[in-house]
Amino acid sequence: MKKYSFDKVALLGFLLLSGAEGFAQKNVTKSNDSNTPLHLIQPDYPVPYGIVKAEEVEKTLQKVHAYLEKVTPTNFINTKTNEVVSDLSKIDENTALQKGDFRLVSYEWGVTYQAMMLASQYTGDARYKEYTEKRLKFINDAVPFFKKSSGASEDWGTKGPLKGLLNPHALDDCGAMCAAMIKSSVAGTQNNYRPLIDSHINYIMNKEFRLSDGTLARNRPQASTLWLDDMFMGIPAIAQMGKLTGDKKYYDEAIKQVRQFSKRMFNPEKGVYMHGWVEGMTEHPQFHWARANGWAILTKIEVLEALPENYPGREEVLNLLKAHVRGLIKYQSGSGFWHQLLDRNDSYLETSATAIYAYCFAKAINKGWIDKLAYTPATMLAWNAVSTKVNEQGQVEGTCVGTGMGFDPAFYYHRPISPFAAHGYGPVIYAGAEMLNLLKSNQFEINDSSVQLLIKKK
Repeated sequence: MKKYSFDKVALLGFLLLSGAEGFAQKNVTKSNDSNTPLHLIQPDYPVPYGIVKAEEVEKTLQKVHAYLEKVTPTNFINTKTNEVVSDLSKIDENTALQKGDFRLVSYEWGVTYQAMMLASQYTGDARYKEYTEKRLKFINDAVPFFKKSSGASEDWGTKGPLKGLLNPHALDDCGAMCAAMIKSSVAGTQNNYRPLIDSHINYIMNKEFRLSDGTLARNRPQASTLWLDDMFMGIPAIAQMGKLTGDKKYYDEAIKQVRQFSKRMFNPEKGVYMHGWVEGMTEHPQFHWARANGWAILTKIEVLEALPENYPGREEVLNLLKAHVRGLIKYQSGSGFWHQLLDRNDSYLETSATAIYAYCFAKAINKGWIDKLAYTPATMLAWNAVSTKVNEQGQVEGTCVGTGMGFDPAFYYHRPISPFAAHGYGPVIYAGAEMLNLLKSNQFEINDSSVQLLIKKK
């Protein structure tokens, strides 16, 4: 392994974090064209370049799993005595989840639970599915006891560490967790999540604030505001409910929401979405935040997977997916990452968005929704970039922390990054799992030093 001086390490870190594109070529040669095949000289890539190896993907997934298994305990504790509450009948106002590095009940962890199930499917390793089932069961088993201890009735209580899940007041509280429980139910879990699922779907369909045309909305930071993030916070759960029940009203609602968000927030010239839209504005400042675009493209993937083939409106969602892929691919950096603000190359390179795009591109290729010859090399490049951000502990580095909606560039440019930003873990697991599926189904070659999908000549 190369040894770098402190100054060189600092400079490399600065370049990666700042998103600078001017990577200096170190391997300048004095050879000339008559004595050396110059096109075969190894380029100075900032991240690994080449065909992804399945065994390396599996090692990365195993590191992330091992870390998360260790730092997300499934215990309740008494905050006064610090003792584990093993008897759920003893739950009271002093009961809290045992603290680890991440919360077991959050939209970020709803993504992680779903990604773990996919990783189990594509690796054949039951540990990933067990991670999800253990924690969802732990949460579900505790629900009746928190309901009882809070003294509440049908709203299941407003106190305790499960309060957002039991009595949601925002899409963040329940959407992704609901989708995880539905997927677990469809996969044949022994646990009965239906009471929670029904409660969450009722909130999303009937209680969340909406614009006059029914689009899921918020009243912050301004009245009647759309957050691009909310495509993911609400729509996939609705689509999955259609798959669970067979009721077409959920499919129709999911398609309607995708259409109405996209009508207001998709920029067809750039091929990407703005982060926020406010009904009262005559002009809408466009900040194309990378992770919000990740939630948007992930939503379309989820809806397409849930909808029956040839369902009315499905083609519209598919066309929006294709347009979004075409837009996003234009902004991928030479290092494989995407920038915090997609169309601003001086904003930093961000991990969670890159992982979401790697997953969605790989999924769309595997499903035959986009041209695999065109997009597979870029998808591999994205995974190679993401893999460099998983450290030896299994932590995901370079992820932007939770981010509200703003209307000035400084807000987005200077959001902190942290390995404890929970948003990076589900996307990385998703991306690795789907890359394994991609590698299993296709062959690749290096042709004139570039990654190519191998297409057998007729």
